[in-house]
Amino acid sequence: VQLQAFGGGLVQPGGSLRLSCVASGGTFSNLALAWFRQAPGKERESVSALDLIGVTKYYRDSVKGRFTISRDNAKNTVYPQMNSLKPEDTAIYYCAARNGRIISSYMSRAGVYDWWGQGTLVTVSS
Repeated sequence: VQLQAFGGGLVQPGGSLRLSCVASGGTFSNLALAWFRQAPGKERESVSALDLIGVTKYYRDSVKGRFTISRDNAKNTVYPQMNSLKPEDTAIYYCAARNGRIISSYMSRAGVYDWWGQGTLVTVSS
């Protein structure tokens, strides 16, 4: 499975951005999907994730109420819609995928994902 992320850029605080991650080379409907991010000088952290059918979702506390993750199986794409962006959201955002089911308590763990995209930079600054 290959993952390619799009949509990063510069946005002002309070603004919105929607990233996209397109998967190829596998059966998209069999993939559990997630977004992680890594800010300069910091460790990678989980952002959001969803299961095979897009019902069970995970969000880290700092993005709850601001970010929404969704999937479009017809387009082999997973999206995070990011609203009310803050400077602390500045990071390289990576999409990740694993084949098969995943229980909610494991969704935030980077080690359970088999494939990773190349990352897209999001900068929140005035």
